[in-house]
Amino acid sequence: MATLQQERLLSFCESLGLRVISMRYGALAEEASSEEWTYIDYLERLLEEEATARQERAIEMKTRMAHFPFLKTLDQFDFSFQPSIDKRVIKELSGLRFIEERANVLFLGPPGVGKTHLAIALGLEAVKRNHSVYFATLQELLGTLAKAKAQDQLEAKLKGFTKPKLLIIDEVGYLPLDNWEATMVFQLVSQRYEQGSIILTSNKSYGDWGEIFPDSVMAAAILDRLLHHSTTINIKGESYRLREKKRAGLVVAKDRAGKE
Repeated sequence: MATLQQERLLSFCESLGLRVISMRYGALAEEASSEEWTYIDYLERLLEEEATARQERAIEMKTRMAHFPFLKTLDQFDFSFQPSIDKRVIKELSGLRFIEERANVLFLGPPGVGKTHLAIALGLEAVKRNHSVYFATLQELLGTLAKAKAQDQLEAKLKGFTKPKLLIIDEVGYLPLDNWEATMVFQLVSQRYEQGSIILTSNKSYGDWGEIFPDSVMAAAILDRLLHHSTTINIKGESYRLREKKRAGLVVAKDRAGKE
């Protein structure tokens, strides 16, 4: 049964939002007594556990708000399978200086080579450093903007996409854009220019961006803003997904079936 003093302590913890301290003060008091901690040691340990738990909750919340389709870290990336990638450059990017400088990162390469994995991994690093992040494919972004237009909320939605410190736009170039869609991309890139960072993935080289946008002048204007402060990573390698199929024997089986 809790004493009056314990009830008051729990009341203070509740009013201050100190969830961990309210649960851990007793156990840590016993440990402090047995280990002969000073009062400062005990207080420091209590606050450390509270701060750690709050940071973990903040990371969890920011990760959910980022809308990552899956979670992948840099440690999980097989650099040996993609020797065209300079691991030192990726490590430097993981320091997130590009976010502080409001610069961009562009991953180019064919499907399946790890562009999205690296983009998400850098996004997770940003979340851990308390940066706001939002992830979407280009088609998802355009779909959201089209819905906002229908609801007469287009300007507000565009402004909303300028707020995250890091915006990740995945799968640029898989489908050609019409004039309105191209204009939305231009406005989005222009509004974030030197205000917030973009990580972009595309299966098209810059020379082929004229195939994505109906207006080559607009394509050039978008690239000009994206590339002004940026790092480009060209990945030239085999698809990870194709590798897994080969390991499973599926590609060989398909080839044999075709010959038969």
